[in-house]
Amino acid sequence: MSRRWIHKPNRCSDEYLDGIEDFIEFARRHNPGATRIRCPCRRCNNTLWETIENVGFHLVRNGMIETYSNWNLHGEQLDHASSSNAARMDSVEPIVDPNDQVMDIIQDAFPFASTNINHEREDDVPTPIDNAKFEQYEKLLKNANQELYPGCESFSVLTAIVELMHGKIKYRMSNLCFDYFLGVFKRMLPTDNCLPKDHKQAQKVLNGLGLGYEKIHACKNNCMLFYKEHETLDTCLICNESRFKMTSQNRTTKIPQKVMRYLPLKPRLQ
Repeated sequence: MSRRWIHKPNRCSDEYLDGIEDFIEFARRHNPGATRIRCPCRRCNNTLWETIENVGFHLVRNGMIETYSNWNLHGEQLDHASSSNAARMDSVEPIVDPNDQVMDIIQDAFPFASTNINHEREDDVPTPIDNAKFEQYEKLLKNANQELYPGCESFSVLTAIVELMHGKIKYRMSNLCFDYFLGVFKRMLPTDNCLPKDHKQAQKVLNGLGLGYEKIHACKNNCMLFYKEHETLDTCLICNESRFKMTSQNRTTKIPQKVMRYLPLKPRLQ
């Protein structure tokens, strides 16, 4: 099985995606019945356990550890000559610059930027640019190049927000808890730092990356979604349950009884 795909820079190419499918199938075959396996992406570094589905997502988003060509931690048998080398490679944590990762995310979210800036041939036709999208791109680029505080070389404003939001989601931190720690971090940093003061401000910065989600009202009993042709309805078509919460005086509010958060897949694959 060829594993050249691991070193491919384009993680959306057919070869890379087929390679991920091969790895997932390999992991399922060698770990029958397992619901979680070690994640070999460059962020988790085979030290964190994730569901097999999440591992596939991580490999697309972060890329696989380039030195992990022998999948010994997922059931592959090593010959004697390579086992000692593999042990040494597994003990070395790959160096991944978070600022480079953020720039990769920006380029993935705004592919028109690179195609318009880097076209080399005279017959190349620049991709039309939407003004609103280009403004988003410029704002994100500014935050990606702005130091978190004067003299900070490790984190830009955007890198810091992405890292903190990643931790919030990974460890299921509430918005209230996140706001508290964000305030603590902001007070710890130099007074002229550019860290957002709360989750709302941080989310505004990330909206342009296409990492947001849509809120869709749902029936309290999970019968249906108030979506598309049913978007204007106030009661469920199945159980007649009210879409909105009621006050103690039995009056209808505009607060939905249940909300589904939908992450559109299409923009993440473009």
